[in-house]
Amino acid sequence: MPPRLRCFYHPEFFLPLPPGHAFPMEKFPQAHDLLVAENAPVRISPVAPASNRQLLRVHTSDYLLKLAHGTLDNTEVHKLGLPWQPRLLRRSSLETAATVAACHHALAHGMAANLAGGTHHAFPERGLGYCVLNDVAVAIRDLHERQPDLRIFVADTDAHQGNGTHCIFRADERVFTYSIHGERNYPSAKEPGDLDVGLPREVSGDDYLAALADTLPSALDRFPAGLVIWISGADVHENDRFGQMRLTTGHMATRDRFVVDWCRQRDLPVAVLYGGGYHRAPGMTARLHANTITIAAEFFTNQGRNEQPARPPAATRTREPRVPTSRIN
Repeated sequence: MPPRLRCFYHPEFFLPLPPGHAFPMEKFPQAHDLLVAENAPVRISPVAPASNRQLLRVHTSDYLLKLAHGTLDNTEVHKLGLPWQPRLLRRSSLETAATVAACHHALAHGMAANLAGGTHHAFPERGLGYCVLNDVAVAIRDLHERQPDLRIFVADTDAHQGNGTHCIFRADERVFTYSIHGERNYPSAKEPGDLDVGLPREVSGDDYLAALADTLPSALDRFPAGLVIWISGADVHENDRFGQMRLTTGHMATRDRFVVDWCRQRDLPVAVLYGGGYHRAPGMTARLHANTITIAAEFFTNQGRNEQPARPPAATRTREPRVPTSRIN
């Protein structure tokens, strides 16, 4: 039996939000249910919350206490974008633990995924942009606790710059931060990373893919890493509420194949994370995340080895695939 991609997940990734809230929390159970219903070549494993020791390697004790006891002030809650509730810290700690687990598993087996994660806007002392904890930073610090010399490449293809991650690792020569994003999109104040590829508003799918192909492979070659952490991002889609990009579902599939194949060509282990996504159509954010995981899983099982085109193809319209019909928890 061919190997299946190990994916980490917990039902408590879903946390009820007020009606009409912009963050699509339902995407987590929906994407999970799609992968199961469609028999994607994945193996889903549970996680336990990250420990305080792991979180404190990145986040301040003051901030964690505020999250635990609900003492964030109004400005902090506004910038975070999520209302405080008693399970908020536990939910974010579970998501963070899944990224830690995915990174360790990818190092050992070549690839793994978190069916969430990529909360790249969180800073040590504050949350920002729906990101409570910086799961990528916690995972990297956990890896470095055990392997201090491990070089890690953060490949961020979310529509928004990973400002929190950039800031945390600005002075760490063991970590390379790459981000391709909307130059004039959120966050307004960018944090310099090792390579930032800022794109214009409403960038076409072809131009996005060309910029990706012109920058990411050469960056991977310049920085000999032992692990790639890929924040994929579903918010680059043309029908996303906040992405300000014009990639079709087909363009996104090409992007995903590019990134995974470039890592495979270099024998680089890769941990796949969701990142953001705010599609206007109910269920489509989950659909796009599930597509990314399925493509990665097919490469992992060697089914997608020869599907990589040499260069970005001409733009093609693809029919939107089936969206989840599962009940939202």
